[in-house]
Amino acid sequence: MAVAVEVAHRSPLAGRWYPAGRDALESLLSEQIAKSARRVGPFTRRGGLGFIAPHAGPQYSGAVAASVYRHVAETEAQRVILLGFSHRRALGGVAIAGVESYETPLGAAAVDRAAAERLAGQSPFWLAEEAEVCDHSVEIHLPFLQMMVPGAQVLPLYVGRLGDRERRQAAGALRGLLDGRTVLIASSDLTHYGREFGYLPFAADDQAPERLRELDMGALRAAGSLEAGVFRRELERTGATVCGAGPIELLIETLSGLGGEVFEETLDYETSGEITGDWSHSVSYGAAGFFPASAFWLDEDGQRSLLESARFTLDSYRSTGEQRLRPAAAGAALMQRGRAFVTLYSGREIRGCVGCFERPLPLAECVPKLAIAAHEDQRFGPTRPEERLIIEVHILTPPRRIQSASQIRIGGHGLFLDAGGRKGLLLSSVAERHGLTPREFLREVARKAGAEVVAVMDTDEKRLSGDLSGIQGNLGISGLAMDFSRVRKYRRTAEILADPDIEAVDICLPTHQHAPVAMEALRAAKHVLVEKPMA
Repeated sequence: MAVAVEVAHRSPLAGRWYPAGRDALESLLSEQIAKSARRVGPFTRRGGLGFIAPHAGPQYSGAVAASVYRHVAETEAQRVILLGFSHRRALGGVAIAGVESYETPLGAAAVDRAAAERLAGQSPFWLAEEAEVCDHSVEIHLPFLQMMVPGAQVLPLYVGRLGDRERRQAAGALRGLLDGRTVLIASSDLTHYGREFGYLPFAADDQAPERLRELDMGALRAAGSLEAGVFRRELERTGATVCGAGPIELLIETLSGLGGEVFEETLDYETSGEITGDWSHSVSYGAAGFFPASAFWLDEDGQRSLLESARFTLDSYRSTGEQRLRPAAAGAALMQRGRAFVTLYSGREIRGCVGCFERPLPLAECVPKLAIAAHEDQRFGPTRPEERLIIEVHILTPPRRIQSASQIRIGGHGLFLDAGGRKGLLLSSVAERHGLTPREFLREVARKAGAEVVAVMDTDEKRLSGDLSGIQGNLGISGLAMDFSRVRKYRRTAEILADPDIEAVDICLPTHQHAPVAMEALRAAKHVLVEKPMA
């Protein structure tokens, strides 16, 4: 069936979701952009490949969404692919709006018709009349994009039901459009909480804000795994009502196939409950960016500046006892919030190691503070005045959730574990220095967290089943996080061996228990690995 392409679509959101007048709209958007800079700092990270942005009205989610648009401006994008969806009707495949431009109070936003026609010839994309798909999940973003990247064309896509095969096909087609001047934006709010949304997993009491945050951060961490299945299972596990799950799944499926390592960074977060004070009815707004590992690297000038500031601050503290901090030269890269560790050595002996990881801070400010904190690290005893301390600074990526030890790259990945509030972190240099295998590294960080990990892993290391001594959580690697949300808990060995999903058992029991357990496992037709000689 032929689809009529609308020359210019006038957005129905003007005068309803945002002001109908140009001046009033520009003023509102400028206010939200300024608010974003005050909330999360004025500096942005370069190299963003894709983003998750909320789609409520600017007076609600505008400040959070602005953190995405400020980063998009850094990319100097010439094309923005908007992955939206329909709130009004169920769609199949990925619909391409049949329109040449969108009219907002800020003027016309041109659609990349050449790219639209290129996609329309491939499954599962199809061309739809604008009236059939028109939705605020796409159109709410247009004024911000017109202001921040005024010359960019847009490509609006409405993501419907997709099977795994269709999602892979769509992702492959989208990767063909990622030419270095194109960015992807998945449009989605996060948890919709309240009776109206049919989602009340806990009471609207004083703990509701933190519980909502845990739900939403869990969803974003799962998206950061770049595995659509991991993200989907996280939502199934929690029941979190993330309206744009389809666009997010397509976004991460697309980015996962680019090659190289990509990391999710949460740019900002707020809830409507914070804005209105009504926690019985709250929608969460999260902004996230997906960046290549190189976006977190510092050039030689930045590295030198950080080391010089740490050296000056440490030497001054050791000689005077006063904390005279000298922040690093305030270049844009060093004023971005980041994760860092400072390690002090005397020869090859560690004399202190302290970092900021879970709450990123501007690097120029946190590294000199960490130098003093490392000097006062009580685990290693006081330093002597004659000791010449060597300073080593590690700049870390955000954590990325992983599924198996086989994803750990020794010498390139540190490892972070959060297991039921018990936390441990080891830098990549630890595994390299001690010659650890990935699984040994995993066990060392678990030991540091005080979480005894006893697990049974199948032969292709994709599923993990076992007992975590009552502990469940996330394992992270320098940027990677092991997913324990799917770990199954057992009370007896017989329950493990009866599980048909488990094909192999790794026996790490006291020596005198190896033989009977191994024989039971063999009778159950399992592959058996014994890590110590049997008695």
